[in-house]
Amino acid sequence: MLLGLGALATPLAALAQHQGKIARIGFLGPTSAAGIAARLEEFRAGLRELGYVEGKNIVIEYRWAEGSYDRLPKLAAELVRLKVDLIVTHAAPGARAAKQATTTVPIVFAPVGDAVAVGLVSNLARPGGNLTGLSFFTPELNAKRLELLKGAFPQLRRVGFLFNSNNPGAPVKEMEAAAASLKLVLQLFGVRGPGELESAFAAMSKLRIEAVAIVDDPMLIAHARSAADMAVKQRLPSIGFIEMAEAGGLFAYGVNLPALARRAAVYVDKILKGTNPGDLPVEQPTKFELIVNLKTAKAIGLTIPQNLLFRADRVIE
Repeated sequence: MLLGLGALATPLAALAQHQGKIARIGFLGPTSAAGIAARLEEFRAGLRELGYVEGKNIVIEYRWAEGSYDRLPKLAAELVRLKVDLIVTHAAPGARAAKQATTTVPIVFAPVGDAVAVGLVSNLARPGGNLTGLSFFTPELNAKRLELLKGAFPQLRRVGFLFNSNNPGAPVKEMEAAAASLKLVLQLFGVRGPGELESAFAAMSKLRIEAVAIVDDPMLIAHARSAADMAVKQRLPSIGFIEMAEAGGLFAYGVNLPALARRAAVYVDKILKGTNPGDLPVEQPTKFELIVNLKTAKAIGLTIPQNLLFRADRVIE
């Protein structure tokens, strides 16, 4: 159903004369519908709560890059040519492609790692221009992950940092600074697609990496289970986004991305009702979740400190 919505556009447009204006949203996805299924459903649920019913008063035109970020500019331009009322996207690659495609069509990002750092807006309180949405501080979030790893395993020395080298929002320099402050040796492992994950983990083994931190990135989130399985196979403690721990990673510290996607529906509603996106402040989450996967800990022969278990918002057993 998700991929077939675009086919409804023509008959729905014909009905618009009789049923009032039908809003058309362009959804620009850096990965696939399956890769963000939970977030997509929350976004659509948020729209329904606000009175938007797909096939009646709203149409969503989906465009998916399937993890190939170099396709995003073309897909964004295609949505602009369709004269959508606004574009919804997420992550730095999607938001930057949308911004480059138009200065007039409103854009809602839900979310990006650091909207100011990646050049989407100059001010969170009054973003100006045609972009707004939700953002969280990726550098601080990933630095906290290193702190949690060090706290759980005080003897930890060599840590790998897995990121998408095609994502300009990857906080490489910030992670290097955070590792230095914790007296950790940080080894970078940049991948451009899921096909490079296996070689990256093989390199970690050769370099005797003792734990791995994984950055929030659409491609990596979509393939969280593969990354988690590879980490477990190598008995490698891992920490990353929430989906990582749910897929079998050891730890997660991050934001609830489906909840942010649902919140994006509020932005859509306000913009469709006439609010200038530049007047809508960029929101930041106030809650971060710590998840510990005890099942994984047992599988790789690790004991998790009790103080960390007490701090966890959720323990997977």
